[in-house]
Amino acid sequence: MIDVKRIREDFPILSSKVDQQPLIYLDNAASTQKPKHVIDAITDFYSNSYSNVHRSPHRLGADATDMFEGARVKVGNFLNANESDEVVFTRGTTESINILAGIAAQQMLQPDDVILLTLSEHHSNLIPWQMAAARVGAKLEFVRLLKDGSFDIERLKDNWNPKTKIFAFQHASNVMGTVHPAKELCTLAQEHGVVTVIDGAQSVPHMKVDVQDIGCDFYAFSAHKMCGPTGIGALWGKREMLERFDPIFGGGEMINKVDLENASYNVIPYKYEPGTPNIAGVIGMGAAIDYLTAVDLDEIEHYVDDLATYAVERLAEVPGITLYGPSRGRTGAVSFWLDKIHPHDVASVLDMNRICIRAGHHCAEPLMHWLNVPATARASFYFYNTREEVDTLVTSLQEAYEVMGYVNQ
Repeated sequence: MIDVKRIREDFPILSSKVDQQPLIYLDNAASTQKPKHVIDAITDFYSNSYSNVHRSPHRLGADATDMFEGARVKVGNFLNANESDEVVFTRGTTESINILAGIAAQQMLQPDDVILLTLSEHHSNLIPWQMAAARVGAKLEFVRLLKDGSFDIERLKDNWNPKTKIFAFQHASNVMGTVHPAKELCTLAQEHGVVTVIDGAQSVPHMKVDVQDIGCDFYAFSAHKMCGPTGIGALWGKREMLERFDPIFGGGEMINKVDLENASYNVIPYKYEPGTPNIAGVIGMGAAIDYLTAVDLDEIEHYVDDLATYAVERLAEVPGITLYGPSRGRTGAVSFWLDKIHPHDVASVLDMNRICIRAGHHCAEPLMHWLNVPATARASFYFYNTREEVDTLVTSLQEAYEVMGYVNQ
């Protein structure tokens, strides 16, 4: 069982107070807080081990390279990759998907080919594919959703287009917390010869991910949503896929040989990593993986599911509230609409009580249209949150009606 009281001591920001009020941080789907283990790893690197990697022949450079490549091994093990060379470091999920969409536009897609997406995608897994489709004259098609935000699998089985080349989907929704059956979806795609791209930004922080078992072709995630630093993430791809395509970014380190007219590319993963990388970010991501592994992802998944279920039950007591997503088997993201009060006003009222939530369309504007709302409020929980914080959230939401002048609610 997770010892939440002890875990909270690992996160310096969670002990902060303003006007004697403790911080209640419920914006974890946007970005998680950082444990001291991660902060110290980054500080120690800059203080004692900093050097560029893969270039310098001196001892400091060799040590930095060992730390950098050691983190790649950690990411590979974390995803159960076949080998660490299948891990490409990027700036995060957004850049990873943009890389793949750029490759698809240059090297995969033809006019009238189909890119299959879903109505619930984060803009990071929508706009890059819109751009790729526009560039080559391909088409976008969308998997419909059921009421709880899950995919309509039966309709999906009947709607494969012979020209469908790519199926890109989120493993878990950043709005509704719905966890999608990635393995089943990838099996269906594989039967039709379709390349699969999974946005794992919301799933990797909450559960064990086994890319070999899932059977996807590509899997992308970001470190800052799993206790790591911002500006760093990873793209995992099957070796045969990474070797099949040419990179779309050029620069130092990603080449084998260069003359004035031509260049040959380095082996994977380096041909996809031009320029000086975010070394400290990579080391911080490795430290975050160490931390989450020590806590245990299975325990995190169980704890967050239980806490989110409790939150859904308690939030249902708030007058005039509409909740979105499943009641169980979800991540920590719980979105809702409070009657008569705009989500931005809800967030502002909660902020007065030092409760941090998100309000808006959550970079999923088409999903808001499907829900028929302009925006939602979202409380998103992680393994350092508590039932007591849920109770405080519910009390503050009930008080929000009075603060906004709706005293008879």
